[in-house]
Amino acid sequence: MQFRDYYQTLGVARDASADDIKRAYRKLARRYHPDVSKEPDAEERFKEAQEAYEVLHDPEKRSAYDRFGKDWKAGQDFKPPPGFGGEREFSFDDAGEFSDFFETLFGRGRARTGPGRGRTRGGPGGAGRARFRGEDVRARVRISLDDAYHGTTRTLTLDGGGEARQLSVRIPAGITEGRHIRLAGQGHPGIGGGPAGDLLLEVEFEPHALFRADGRDVHLELPVAPWEAALGRTVATPTLGGPVDLRIPAGAQGGQRLRLKGRGLPGDPAGDQYVTLKIITPAADTERLRELYTQLEQVSGFDPRTGLKR
Repeated sequence: MQFRDYYQTLGVARDASADDIKRAYRKLARRYHPDVSKEPDAEERFKEAQEAYEVLHDPEKRSAYDRFGKDWKAGQDFKPPPGFGGEREFSFDDAGEFSDFFETLFGRGRARTGPGRGRTRGGPGGAGRARFRGEDVRARVRISLDDAYHGTTRTLTLDGGGEARQLSVRIPAGITEGRHIRLAGQGHPGIGGGPAGDLLLEVEFEPHALFRADGRDVHLELPVAPWEAALGRTVATPTLGGPVDLRIPAGAQGGQRLRLKGRGLPGDPAGDQYVTLKIITPAADTERLRELYTQLEQVSGFDPRTGLKR
């Protein structure tokens, strides 16, 4: 019999990860499944892909295969090492007829069924009755921070098989950036009557003119006048829910951060809004202002660089 290079069958490298192997197999399964493919050798190619996947997705069988696989090339005669295959019993799904090469390595084994296998079978034997869950589809949806605060609805246009369809998606209030919204059954269709995959929408925020989000917390840089910082004042401060009064303590400094509890994105608990003070100095662009600044300089005796002196 001839050696079968399962890596070559799936089109993956010998050091391919488990996820790479699964993706390659599903791609071939969708292409050659007898229920959907019109290629004349579809059923044979489908069985070959199943056989390769049965070995490479199972760490124990893959390890056994790799023990000697590097010493053969596709098309060469294969003869297993003495005593190989008699030391253990492998389990595998009954995927129809396996090649002589497969059965020489692993025997017929025993069928293994149960949830989470990624496919089901409608009856004994016959690759045409295999059912596969469709692949999940991942996409991004961009919303404003205001929409994240209040909640919104987005209408998405999905293109499946050349046929566009619209889908209304409800985005809940308080959702944070990077979260996923799962829409069951809106992904790629299944194969052979299998269930469709899901659509996973990752939320992304558009830049906001005033606020920056960090999880459910919201940050704002608030300009204040020097006398507001020095004397202490209550100033109207914007939040996502509307303006609120913020008390600035007397003697506040630029860069000082104040907190408005519960004024971030809603949730359980709600986020906070952090306000960083930015002191803005008026320009001395009139004679009167220059006089006032001079008087302040003389009266206060303030030296902002005292800490720099030795």
